[in-house]
Order: sequence, then structure tokens, then C-alpha cells
Amino acid sequence: MIFGRRRAKNRVMERSTAEAAFVERLARHRGIPRKVASAYCRNPADREDCAAEIVAQLWRSYPRYDPARAFSTWAWRIAVNVAISYYRRGRTESERAVAVDGGTLDRIADPEPGTDASLDRLHELVARLDEFDRALVVLYLDDRPYAEIADVLGITPTNVATKLNRIKTRMKEWSRTWTSTN
Repeated sequence: MIFGRRRAKNRVMERSTAEAAFVERLARHRGIPRKVASAYCRNPADREDCAAEIVAQLWRSYPRYDPARAFSTWAWRIAVNVAISYYRRGRTESERAVAVDGGTLDRIADPEPGTDASLDRLHELVARLDEFDRALVVLYLDDRPYAEIADVLGITPTNVATKLNRIKTRMKEWSRTWTSTN
């Protein structure tokens, strides 16, 4: 009976140690859930829900985290997958998201439509991208290295560069079309 109590106590101690390590790592990378949620959810309540789902999934997946890999890369991959699933659950078009760089995400946590025409245009252009390309743009605008973007998305760094060039070309064309019609 004594051994059973020790094992139970050891499991509790292991969990609290793992929880402390998780909380510490997440604190260092706290912007990841927020940035990803902001990229896929325009509505503030949806953004909060999505970010909470991302953190919950990070915690559920933490026992499978390999410390030999960068926590940020692992967290980005999970966050993007959770956000895409959240996005696909039938949100209306007005609630669907846009992707912008991290500094801009801080500035526009609760965007007010019409306050910045160029930002509104960026929102419109990025919103036209599919989920995968949007994730790629979010990571790129967050200044992630191509190798990390490739690892998060499961493609090669060369493919990252190719896709980004094609996305930029497409967005420039959309921008020219948008400018000529407005």
C-alpha cells in the first residue's frame, strides 16, 4: 500500500513539474496563440476562443513534445493546425480572419474598419488566401526563418521561398485590380 501512495505522489510531482515547464515555455512564446488566432479570427470573442483552444491543445500535446526540437516551432505547428480547424468550423465570412505582421497585430488587436485604408486593403488581400497560404504569410510576417516555416508547415525551405514569391505576385496583381476598380 505504501508503494501505491508513493507512485501516486510521484505522478503528481511529475505533472506539477511538467506543468511548470510548460507554463514557463508558453510564457516565453505567449504571442504565438494570439498572433495565430488574430490571423484567423476577426471577431474579438472568436479570437479569444481560438487562442484558448490553441493553449488547451498545446497543453494536451505537451507530453509528446520533444525537447530536442524548438518549442516555438512545435507551438506554431499546433497553433496553425488548431486555428485552421477553428476557421473551418463554419464561421461566416465576416468573422474570417486576416494575417498581418506581429507588430501590426499588436496595434490592431481590435481593428476598427476604415481607420487605415492600406491596412484594410491588406486585410482584404490576405483574406483571399487559402488557409495554408495564410499560415505561411503569418509565419513569414512574424519574421520566422524559412527553415522554421518549412518545419511548421511540413514543406521544404525552397518550397517556402517559391510559395512566398507566388503569393506576393498574386497579391500584387490583386492589389492592381483592386486599385483600378476603386
